[in-house]
Amino acid sequence: MQKPAPPKFFPGAKIALFGGSFDPPHQGHALLAKAALRKLGVDYVWWLVSPQNPLKNHKPQNMETRLAEVRDLAGANTEARRFIVTDEETRLGTQFAIDTVQALQTAYPHVDFIWLMGADNLAQLHRWKNWQDLMAAIPIAVYPRPGFAHKAALSPAARAFEQARLPTAAAAQLADYQAPAWLILDGARSSLASSRLRADGQNNSVKKDD
Repeated sequence: MQKPAPPKFFPGAKIALFGGSFDPPHQGHALLAKAALRKLGVDYVWWLVSPQNPLKNHKPQNMETRLAEVRDLAGANTEARRFIVTDEETRLGTQFAIDTVQALQTAYPHVDFIWLMGADNLAQLHRWKNWQDLMAAIPIAVYPRPGFAHKAALSPAARAFEQARLPTAAAAQLADYQAPAWLILDGARSSLASSRLRADGQNNSVKKDD
């Protein structure tokens, strides 16, 4: 099957990059993506469905299944026309965020990108490949997650780049800042997690078989 052509962004477009394995996608992901549109003033949220999370041993469902599920989730929202769902990392041959960001910045030099992540990811960002380079390469917006407020705020990455932290009120201008620049958004919090949903699905399957 022929893969879709990459999107054509207009010069000066502001794009929030939302990467993840999305295995499975859930309403918490949609909540974050919608908040990005509303608070960051971006033109699009680009859902980058990753082939594999490098920090997880779990093998995700096949890409076609996850792409279809993410498209269903994104398409069910009124903001659907501003959501782009792709397997861009598979096509680029990248697995790590820093490699993806550098490849996209090279491919789209006239686009202003923001990296979008949950507070749980900021808490462990120091485990990511070349995480300091990532912080220095792209503005980062962090969405709150239940139970991770203090862990994120006190994480090695937050402490190392404390001087680059912006107030939440600067969210709409984040794409205009030169990295390193990051902030923590405010908004409704979801306790949903893909790992928990997978576990619940497995438990339900066992119960049905009994």
